Amino acid sequence: MAKSRVQFICQACGNVTSRWAGKCEACGEWNTLVEEGTAGGIGSGPASMRSTRKGRAVVLTSLSGEIEDAPRIASGISELDRATGGGFVRGSALLVGGDPGIGKSTLLTQAAAALASKGHRIVYVSGEEAVAQIRLRAQRLGVANSSVELAAETNVEDILATIADGKRPDLVILDSIQTLWTDAAESAPGTVTQVRAAAQTLIRYAKSTGAAIVLVGHVTKEGQIAGPRVVEHMVDAVLYFEGEGGHHYRILRTVKNRFGPTDEIGVFEMSDKGLREVSNPSELFLGERHAKAPGAAVFAGIEGTRPVLVEIQALVAPTSLGTPRRAVVGWDGARLAMVLAVLEAHCGVRFGTHDVYLNVAGGYRISEPAADLAVAAALVSSLTGLALPADCVYFGEISLSGAIRPVAHAQQRLKEAEKLGFGQAVLPRGSEEPGIGAAAFQPATLTDLVIRIAGSLRRDTDD
Repeated sequence: MAKSRVQFICQACGNVTSRWAGKCEACGEWNTLVEEGTAGGIGSGPASMRSTRKGRAVVLTSLSGEIEDAPRIASGISELDRATGGGFVRGSALLVGGDPGIGKSTLLTQAAAALASKGHRIVYVSGEEAVAQIRLRAQRLGVANSSVELAAETNVEDILATIADGKRPDLVILDSIQTLWTDAAESAPGTVTQVRAAAQTLIRYAKSTGAAIVLVGHVTKEGQIAGPRVVEHMVDAVLYFEGEGGHHYRILRTVKNRFGPTDEIGVFEMSDKGLREVSNPSELFLGERHAKAPGAAVFAGIEGTRPVLVEIQALVAPTSLGTPRRAVVGWDGARLAMVLAVLEAHCGVRFGTHDVYLNVAGGYRISEPAADLAVAAALVSSLTGLALPADCVYFGEISLSGAIRPVAHAQQRLKEAEKLGFGQAVLPRGSEEPGIGAAAFQPATLTDLVIRIAGSLRRDTDD
């Protein structure tokens, strides 16, 4: 019998090393290396267990041929179907991540009940809750009478043997991947080896039978799905369920999808009866807007294929500290530093003696650089004490030279703004023909926008 070899695996990134160290060389995390044996299972690789097995020839084919669209199972929850690209694809594996208590189990319970009501066989397996706890949630959501099949089990082999009885399930929900363990690996549940091995076994089952698999994953304090990042590469789609504790909305964000668009979002509102769909998220994020407050600008953004209008709030206040504070919520702090530097270097707007606070209203998070122009307008508005026009939207990317660069989907942004009653827009030159018409202002540089805001301040003073 071959001698077992010991290796150390990082529980944060999955990096494998032969010696223990306090700090992982790959990701830089401390105290994450755990000793795991490689006598069998995933640690030693398939070849060590089946060294005498001969290879099986597979059929080779050509690139040309008929292409069949991936058959989907629509849940009927439009925001969930939007995020998944039209529904669950048969034979696919989907990973759903999110903070504890954010509503992952609630969403999947509602989706399971909706699919079961259409005649699909849905199996819900929980490794964290007992069957009675799941039933209590179903009663609260009003779906206790649905034909969803429940189980409380953590062993992968037992789960597969259970769902193999009877008709093949259309969808299997496993909550969560960190609680599952397989006989093929000898390490403890929740370790990198077990998570990888369990995910590999379940994905193999999905591909061979055509059943869709949904894996629930916890997230770390940095907001990434716990366990090895290799799991994200193994599955076909990755969805993050986001939301702030002080807000009642939830966002289901697509970060990977082999069968549909990425960067798509679905918006939900949490209530005592479960998650409610929000068909128009722009109204949600602009619902409590104060139109006459300085330092507020409406940004017309794009999330996947959906335009979203959100308010960006800035507060520029004098400081007595030697080093002014720069605080950002919902946007990139490095991007804010760049916009401040461009305003100082090319527009003569000084922030060196002021604290700067930036917030995206509603706890929403913006990742696209098209928000640069709205952030700059909000900063100048707060510094001068002038409220921007209430019916104006802003979007455009700012370069280090102070020029304003065009961004994609300008027409979609403007159509959404018009639909919500906005009559003015500040956008880059070179964009598609603006639909707002004469009320569209297209500055070539950031200086033009600052002069326009300062000019309106002087006009108000003269009046």
